[in-house]
Amino acid sequence: MQTTTSIELVHFSEDYAEQLNSFELPEEQHQFTALPKEITIEKVGQYPIVILSNHVPVGFFVLHATDRVKEYSSNPQAMLLTALSIDYQQQGKGYAKKAMFALADFVKQEFKECNEVVLVVNHKNTAAQHLYAKVGFVDHGERRIGPIGEQIVMNLPL
Repeated sequence: MQTTTSIELVHFSEDYAEQLNSFELPEEQHQFTALPKEITIEKVGQYPIVILSNHVPVGFFVLHATDRVKEYSSNPQAMLLTALSIDYQQQGKGYAKKAMFALADFVKQEFKECNEVVLVVNHKNTAAQHLYAKVGFVDHGERRIGPIGEQIVMNLPL
């Protein structure tokens, strides 16, 4: 019997803080992203998003509509996606893929002025590159040097 798990993207609320703070990642993944408890939302224009499965947080990411976006896109309507993580206990269930497939509709609904999502992914993080490509992010060949090496800039037109 196959069960289909649906996911939901929601804005962060304190209701999820305890569960998000318990997220864990193995070091080989943690080098590429931050755990939710390591994220400090201190600017207007930073939107922490929780990935829920059956109302339980299984993942997290941040959307930015700040000046930081300009480092990766000249589009004034673009948003930057950072810090995507799925709790280690919840990995292998397709949550990241489902969340990224849901991203376009979520952004169009919640941020009506946004028409592009941009992200950077480390060139060594091939699993994430494949995920992003599978859900529609495009690599136009733009590269940056990040804290742990070459970063690939990818864009999702909405």
